Amino acid sequence: MSLYAIADLHLSLGTDKPMDIFGGWDNYVERLRENWESTIKADDTVVVAGDISWAMRLNETFEDFAFIESLPGKKIFLKGNHDYWWTTRKKIEDYLLANNFNSISILFNSAAVVDDFAICGTRGWSYDCSSQEDIKILNREVGRLTLSIEQAQKYNREIIAFLHYPPVFSGYECTEIIDVLRKYNIKKCYYGHIHGKRIAKKAVVGLYKGIDFHMISCDQVGFSPVLVL
Repeated sequence: MSLYAIADLHLSLGTDKPMDIFGGWDNYVERLRENWESTIKADDTVVVAGDISWAMRLNETFEDFAFIESLPGKKIFLKGNHDYWWTTRKKIEDYLLANNFNSISILFNSAAVVDDFAICGTRGWSYDCSSQEDIKILNREVGRLTLSIEQAQKYNREIIAFLHYPPVFSGYECTEIIDVLRKYNIKKCYYGHIHGKRIAKKAVVGLYKGIDFHMISCDQVGFSPVLVL
């Protein structure tokens, strides 16, 4: 059993939001399926770190979730900034159960065990919080990350963190998020959100303040889940 990760699937099988208008996204659903099926085995787990579906409401995600359900492995969802369908834990879990999406679960103020590792995470937020609303959201995300990490600690395993937003980008850092990661001695962190070759050059990949950062946006990893461990 292995752990993989990917972010920013941006599926729109049930709504009209094509991604192939962007460079490099042509036939991306077919490419994603092919790569996933050639990489992931039934007993593997894939963390999908946000921006999963363009659906606006939970019941509009059906075709996107059905596509993901059809792929091998267990999948753990994390919220992204475009996951407008994301609602309460109970509503999401009830929806998954009602539609027999049995290979999908969510990471939301919680943690999960994958073999000898505990995984945790949250959406995160921008490093540039100039408004009171942004500050409010950031503080909430800091609290969710803290809660998730503390849940992970209960499993007495090495902890791996997942975020949607990059906590370090273009010479700036989201200090509040970085401080939490360092406080709990997190050594590995995976994130998405970043698209395009030019923009990706501004993202931090590798060691930063003792944390090994990895970018897993779909188009940046060739539309294929990447091995975490």
